[in-house]
Amino acid sequence: MRISTKGRYALRMMLDLALHDQGEPVRVKDIAAREDISIKYLEQIVALLVRAGYLKSIRGPQGGYRLVKTPKEYSLGSILRLTEGSLAPVESLEEDADPADNTENAATMMFWQKLNQAIKSVVDSYTLEDLMDWQMQAGDNYVI
Repeated sequence: MRISTKGRYALRMMLDLALHDQGEPVRVKDIAAREDISIKYLEQIVALLVRAGYLKSIRGPQGGYRLVKTPKEYSLGSILRLTEGSLAPVESLEEDADPADNTENAATMMFWQKLNQAIKSVVDSYTLEDLMDWQMQAGDNYVI
């Protein structure tokens, strides 16, 4: 399994929004500048996050985006699944997989299931709030 730039940038963007939440909307161009990510690419990710109800769009000259929920309510797994789709290491473990297409033998399937459970346990046990804490501990403090 490999996380694409879309998933990685979505996590960075959500973290940036959480760290810069001062009660005012955050502009995409500001996030793009801080994170050194293309504005056009971020706009695509923002559209996905808004449609999913993760972000709220505020229009106007003072507009921008805000998190809909608190950082502790966003699991990193939910953000990654939204941007990446399934995180299953093999196709046969994806939610919509046809059981008839499973060509794995019992031993290898057991390994893939264990790997899938390990991935789920990690991505679903951490939240955006955990990323914020780690960012602060790293000393790269975004406090304005």
